[in-house]
Amino acid sequence: MKKILFALTLFATAFTMSCQGPAGPEGLEGLPGPRGPQGEPGVNILGTVFDITGTFNTGNDYRIYFEFPADEVEVFESDAVFVYRLWETIEDGNEDIPVWRLLPQTTFLPQGALQYNFDHTFLDVSVFIDTQFNRTTLEPRWTNNQTFRVVIIPADFAANGRLGKEVDFTNYEEVQELLQLNDRSIKKYSTKN
Repeated sequence: MKKILFALTLFATAFTMSCQGPAGPEGLEGLPGPRGPQGEPGVNILGTVFDITGTFNTGNDYRIYFEFPADEVEVFESDAVFVYRLWETIEDGNEDIPVWRLLPQTTFLPQGALQYNFDHTFLDVSVFIDTQFNRTTLEPRWTNNQTFRVVIIPADFAANGRLGKEVDFTNYEEVQELLQLNDRSIKKYSTKN
């Protein structure tokens, strides 16, 4: 009896292992290599980064408007757009280190709260100032020649889990590492006031 049971088990195992079914769904595409240059075949371009500089005043209602140049920047409705303000620079020996803060960013002045904020479409981005007081009383250091870094990340990569790890988008250094950015190669634009 043991020999028959053993033979049946062996036959069932061999039969089960020889079965073949339809292929399952294809998995998600993997991430590019950690140091792969962007734009080469086989490597996904993760995002677009550029700086805009402008001045807030009564003539532009304290709003800097920038239309994405269609021949250089392609933005889809589903893409994530982040804007960082150059808050300050710190001297470190012979080098100035920029400090970037994600918008919206609020600071408290003697007259009340000042907030830098932004909105965007897939065609443009605009950065604006909201205050609890008359904006014409703002000192030039809050309005003149303000620099903002715009980071556009395809929605697939901005979603948690797709990047292989969670990214803190409020921390510009993490975003810089994710996109493998070299600050010297970032395009700079001036807005019309």
